[in-house]
Amino acid sequence: MGARTGRDRQRYDNNFRLVSGCIPYRLVNDEEDSGVDFENKLQVLMVSSPNRHDLVFPKGGWEDDETVLEAASREAMEEAGVKGILRVCLLLHNTDPKEDPLGVWEFRSKSSSVEAECCLGGGCKGYMFALEVKEELTTWPEQENRERRWLNVKEALELCRYEWMQSALEEFLRVMTEEGRTKEEDSLAISSSISNRGDRQIDPRYCFVVN
Repeated sequence: MGARTGRDRQRYDNNFRLVSGCIPYRLVNDEEDSGVDFENKLQVLMVSSPNRHDLVFPKGGWEDDETVLEAASREAMEEAGVKGILRVCLLLHNTDPKEDPLGVWEFRSKSSSVEAECCLGGGCKGYMFALEVKEELTTWPEQENRERRWLNVKEALELCRYEWMQSALEEFLRVMTEEGRTKEEDSLAISSSISNRGDRQIDPRYCFVVN
């Protein structure tokens, strides 16, 4: 299966090109090992940009024949050669399951004229998800142009090319750390009361998975 090319089916919203991507991750230590900080149990997968050595998370144009989740999964497979489970969380007080990402970031491409042409006004909106990696492919569509590297979160923050992706990684770490803490404190407490912690809140106990 080859990578999609062209922009004939690209989605736009008020002149913003819509982009979907993910932070692929894995746990590398025993989840029951309480002596290891949860952050140190996490590794994230990054890929190099074509003709560059800096690192990014898989992302690309969200097209009009797919959902935002399908676009994120496709980009992970095309750019990083991984498949897995996308984690989708509900906002607190929201009873309807939605394709809710870690966040939506607006950014302007600084990389190349090709990227700059991605949107009518030069801006993009990036929807980022967390992807629990279940399979690493030995061959994938963009492997000739990209190298992949597993990194701990601290390394990833230092090497990440874009500030908006660093922000997405910080949000990912917050959500995953809360989930790890919740499991350690009481894996059975799924219906306890939830304190008010701000306007946009995510309770990791209300996370569910989408294949």
